[in-house]
Amino acid sequence: MAVSAAAVLPPSESYEDLVARFRWNVPAVFNIAAACCDRWADGSGRIALIHETAGGTVERITFDALRGAAARVGNVLKAQGIARGDRVAVLLPQGPEAAVAHFAIYRIGAIAVPLFQLFGPDALEFRLRDSGAAAIVTDDVGLAALGAIRERLPALRTILGVDGVRPGVLSLWEQAERASDACPVVETAAEDPALIIYTSGTTGAPKGALHAHRTLIGHLPGVEMPQEMFPQPGDLFWTPADWAWIGGLLDALLPSLFHGVPVLAHRMAKFDPERAFGLMARHGVRNTFMPPTALRMMRQVRDPTRFGHRLRSIGSGGETLGAETLEWGREAFGVTINEFYGQTECNLVVANCSGLMPVKPGLMGRPVPGHHVAVIDAGGMPRPPGEEGRIAIRRPDPAMFLGYWNNPDATAAKFQGDWLLTGDTGAIDDDGYIRFLGRDDDVITSSGYRIGPGEVEDCLLRHPAVALAAVVGLPDALRTEEVTAVIVPREGVVADDALAARIRAFVRERLAAHLYPRRVLFVETLPMTATGKVMRGALRRDIAASLVAKPEDRP
Repeated sequence: MAVSAAAVLPPSESYEDLVARFRWNVPAVFNIAAACCDRWADGSGRIALIHETAGGTVERITFDALRGAAARVGNVLKAQGIARGDRVAVLLPQGPEAAVAHFAIYRIGAIAVPLFQLFGPDALEFRLRDSGAAAIVTDDVGLAALGAIRERLPALRTILGVDGVRPGVLSLWEQAERASDACPVVETAAEDPALIIYTSGTTGAPKGALHAHRTLIGHLPGVEMPQEMFPQPGDLFWTPADWAWIGGLLDALLPSLFHGVPVLAHRMAKFDPERAFGLMARHGVRNTFMPPTALRMMRQVRDPTRFGHRLRSIGSGGETLGAETLEWGREAFGVTINEFYGQTECNLVVANCSGLMPVKPGLMGRPVPGHHVAVIDAGGMPRPPGEEGRIAIRRPDPAMFLGYWNNPDATAAKFQGDWLLTGDTGAIDDDGYIRFLGRDDDVITSSGYRIGPGEVEDCLLRHPAVALAAVVGLPDALRTEEVTAVIVPREGVVADDALAARIRAFVRERLAAHLYPRRVLFVETLPMTATGKVMRGALRRDIAASLVAKPEDRP
């Protein structure tokens, strides 16, 4: 059939015009594999993936080859008894194998369960057991993690390895070579389940967010807007975010392939900012989703313009970006970093787009066309501009999850009427921009003030001695909570009491007396989720435990 790479957002002169003209078009029948792979596999040799291996070898995979491999693997899965609705885990890094596995699963109507290779045995066991995965596609790294837990997963019948024959493991590619490439895409409804993505578990046990095939359509406006009306001729997308995360899979890989835009795949076991600059320049990357933590690490690279990158758009989300990082981005890349906002359950619903509207430092942007986002009070009523409340998204929404897998109570608790509660606090200004204040459990109550950590962290990052920073509240008899800064200093910096005093003064002078951190602690690393978000709850617990163990460190 004839295909087009046209954006779903209409050409517009302003944000207001964009919102007024946008309409959802969600067909009754929709399958991610057909939309992102098969429709471009027309024999033209169009490039889908550019894969740079760890050794530097570069291979280009066409949509035709991707479709053929996915069809064969789909038949392999069916031969192993995988049927429509069965769960199949994908424990692989960025690379062609991961893309093939996803499209094979979608095309036979099964449900993909993407998993991080950074997960330890306990984390893997929980997700595989909770999802009831019947099969897993992985490599030798994943097999090593599975070894200790395999016998505790009775539902896991089949392990398909991409690195060859191993004891108790089927070689995926040997099986695929013997399989037919005739594996038609099953006719799935847009509402049929397609994948389970587990929440990061920053507050309690992880929950499996079950998404329908339509979630891809729901994500498209939220990709196109912060990526400056993506796609444009010559676009090429890369993100360091793992494709097991909703940010890597649905903020980058699948929307790009939906539009026929090639994606650069590269496994980076540990994020290296210099390597990231070089990689993007070498391949002519035009579009990227870069988490805030990665951007803050890239700030430490000397003279980034020397790499000769050709970026057209940068989107960032997952943590508050901050004015300091925003300004640095303009200097380093020559473009404005567009912050966006969403979560695993309903992603990419707020965004900036510097080509259509002013980007206000410290604000996440405005609601993406097609999404109704508000700041509400405890009764579910929208708050007036400037007043703090809970950030919520109204259903129905194509990007919104179907519910938590096997957890109806948690699903019900996620909603207040038709409002999905994000668990985040914020405020909306007179122009409709939304300010993120913090997670419900991250907000600090000190001397009667409610303090979001983002503003203080942004100020801390302006200090020349600070590489990374997190702000939490610790119990305090006088103030309820004490604002505490936990800082990773820059290399070569002497972290002592004198520096702590200078940092406290730095924030007090720039923000306010009630906002500055009365306690400053120096650490080598910050606890983070696999998606790069600071785990403030874990940080609070770690600090509290260390102070109990060493009471002489208390002020």
